[in-house]
Amino acid sequence: MKKVVIIGATSGIGRSLAKQYAARGYQVGVTGRRQELLNSLQQKFPSNILTACFDITSADASEHIEQLVSRLQGMDIFIYNAGYGDTSKPLNWEIENTTISTNVTGFAVACNYAFNYLADKPGGQIVGISSIASIRGSGWAPAYSASKAFMSNYLEGLHLKAKALKTNIAVTDIQPGYVDTSMAKSDRKFWVATPDKAAAEIIDSIDRKKFRVYITRRWALVAYVLRNIPGWYYRKVF
Repeated sequence: MKKVVIIGATSGIGRSLAKQYAARGYQVGVTGRRQELLNSLQQKFPSNILTACFDITSADASEHIEQLVSRLQGMDIFIYNAGYGDTSKPLNWEIENTTISTNVTGFAVACNYAFNYLADKPGGQIVGISSIASIRGSGWAPAYSASKAFMSNYLEGLHLKAKALKTNIAVTDIQPGYVDTSMAKSDRKFWVATPDKAAAEIIDSIDRKKFRVYITRRWALVAYVLRNIPGWYYRKVF
């Protein structure tokens, strides 16, 4: 029976991932900061879900992850879904700092643990929920786009390191567009997916061990445009 750990599963994509994996018979370890939401998730799948309530930005986050993996008696797939982002106008250090602490430092700490754990195993997979926002900078949320760029580049680095060390670790960088969660704050939303639809596509991509995936898939077109639009034009329009 496969075992998956999801960091950040109290709501949105993470919660949908947990429910869908549990429905498939996986043993699922879920984390979050709100115990009542973790409890309600476990009550739906009492035989398949274990919970751990902690803040991924805390100094002892890796110890909490290690304890959860121990309770699961192993880990095959590690998914980092915890994230924070908000518009920062005027530039607000509290927002920027929380974004960086969650999307950069917490992410790197968690992935460091997962990589070293899986490196000693026959194989496994590390998945990060980044964003289409990782492709270019954002004047509305500078730390958010920059932190997601860090995530995507770090995941690519882990992919290369896994190959260099001749491990069997697969790495998957998930870049969603708009998903109907509290994180989608733009007034110009389009192609909005439900968390359940996004989670289903993410699980399919994980099954196929894809390296980089856009959710939903048509967001690959937006990614192509963002990557190729001239800098002077992007800075003028956005």
